Amino acid sequence: MIYHYLTAALSFAACASAKIYFKEDFNDADWKSRWTVPSTWKPESEMGEWSWTAGEWYGDANDKGIQTSEDARFYGISAKLNEPFTNDEKEMVLQMSVKHEQKLDCGGAYIKLLGDMDQSSFGGDTPYQVMFGPDVCGSSNRKTHVIFNYPPKDDNLLIKEQVKCETDQKSHLYTLVVRPDHTFEVLIDMKSVRQGTLEDNWDFLEPKEIKDPNESKPADWVDAKKIPDPEDVKPEGYDDIPAEIPDPDAEMPEDWDEEEDGAWEAPMIDNPEYKGPWKPRMIDNPEYKGEWKHPMIPNPDYVEDPNLHVRCKDCTHIGFELWQVTAGTLFDDIILTDSLEEAKAYADATFFKKIDGEKEMFDEIEEKKREEAARVAEENKAVEEEDEYEDHDEL
Repeated sequence: MIYHYLTAALSFAACASAKIYFKEDFNDADWKSRWTVPSTWKPESEMGEWSWTAGEWYGDANDKGIQTSEDARFYGISAKLNEPFTNDEKEMVLQMSVKHEQKLDCGGAYIKLLGDMDQSSFGGDTPYQVMFGPDVCGSSNRKTHVIFNYPPKDDNLLIKEQVKCETDQKSHLYTLVVRPDHTFEVLIDMKSVRQGTLEDNWDFLEPKEIKDPNESKPADWVDAKKIPDPEDVKPEGYDDIPAEIPDPDAEMPEDWDEEEDGAWEAPMIDNPEYKGPWKPRMIDNPEYKGEWKHPMIPNPDYVEDPNLHVRCKDCTHIGFELWQVTAGTLFDDIILTDSLEEAKAYADATFFKKIDGEKEMFDEIEEKKREEAARVAEENKAVEEEDEYEDHDEL
């Protein structure tokens, strides 16, 4: 009992000291005043319209988000943070919910954190510091992007090992945590799907060790595990065995005319006695020394970065810039904070309050679709049978 009280007290304390740099639930009609759609990124004809909606299935009709609404369009929108955010000596927690109502075949659904920028021209070429969220294109490219810009390399670095993403048609919560101890964690629906150190999972730094350039495998190094047995000898007459022989069970057809068809020859079949080209048996190599391993030395170019966890430095904006072949992705419940506990509390108050009702409504819609499809199939079958009957009568 004391443990539960202590845990609750610590969680409350964490939330009480946490700071929220951005939060958006899109539940009021004034949301457009907080967000800016870029006007100079792409021609207007190439830009898709953001729809303000709860979607086709939902847990609460009044709980809305923004949804891509036109196929084969670019989508851009951004907002200012409450204040500039630098995650020095604190957590960085970025979280949002994503719902692909359209069975997404190809398109992005990721969010970006950026420094000061011109929102009217925000687009794919705008420098960013963090990019996070699902990206789908075909069955082989389904991942959650976790990309950090690293100024020392002037590059946007992708996580080394791909992180999974959800691809069904219901809402899912994506959470990214970066901690001051240089570790990270990705959670989907508040379940951890990847965690580790920043250094091990991104190519921020040069490797700690490199192969010794002054060392190479000795010329007399033996790394062949097996060798041909020098005492094994090819059996006499081995090469005289043909690969194919005439089929002994074949018989000349009764209508075969040798004067017209020529001399009959039985078809050839694989020779069961043929064992392929002769090879001596292999034995353990007595000179085998094992696999040669290149000696490693400390890399003189390796330099630690004590600020590796500072993946947001003076971030001032948050936004989406996307391309979608098929529209229908809905975003909601966005938060940027310096506390995972705060993000969990926000998820409990928003995302987790609606997902059961959303699932129930989705299942009802799908059941109606199945019933309608079955009804149409039955009607089509009846029409086909009637057509067949009438054709038969005409005959």
